[in-house]
Amino acid sequence: MKLVVVSAGLSVPSSTRLLADRLAAATTERTPAEVRVVELRDLAVEIAHNLTNGFPGRNLATAIDAVTGADGLIVVTPVFSASYSGLFKSFFDVIDPDALSGKPVLIAATGGSARHSLVLEHALRPLFAHLRAVVVPTAVYAASEDWGAEGLRGRIERAAGELAGLMAGLSTAGRGSAAAGDGSTAAGHGSSAAGGGPSAARAVEDAFEVVPFAEQLAALRPTG
Repeated sequence: MKLVVVSAGLSVPSSTRLLADRLAAATTERTPAEVRVVELRDLAVEIAHNLTNGFPGRNLATAIDAVTGADGLIVVTPVFSASYSGLFKSFFDVIDPDALSGKPVLIAATGGSARHSLVLEHALRPLFAHLRAVVVPTAVYAASEDWGAEGLRGRIERAAGELAGLMAGLSTAGRGSAAAGDGSTAAGHGSSAAGGGPSAARAVEDAFEVVPFAEQLAALRPTG
């Protein structure tokens, strides 16, 4: 699998890149993946040119291909004026709006104060919801005082686990679909694998128990 990290940090060294690296390391501890880091700082000029002429430069095109072809994304931005940075937004503006549909994404941000932590919910999450990506429930914000604190480590571990779970689940689903396709082909040739279709369906039914909403609601009502 391929895990792509998008870092919008501007300084060197960058706390944004540091958070991105920690999230990537925690994710790959849970699911094997090839990690590639896209530093937007190095693509700023090409991003600006793409916005004005509609054509990505060679390095930007390579970065876009990496992001759109990834099995999972970690995106990290510093906070600017209570939102994501202009460079961060501009990069995702030049990507095809449908290219991230269904892709697992872990969102994260860094800032000087914990007061800006809501940027994750009022800016980043809506952005990737608009792009129809699948954003993991836990977002990670790191203020200056968070570095070295136990709370940050816990959030990183939890978010990484959620991303790894989504990536592994999609990978398994992809292999299952390929296997189902092979079974259908074999069935067309009179193979004994024709029975694999119903068996696979029964396995899915056994794995997931569907409870009607009315029953769930009744279970929540007091019985006394």
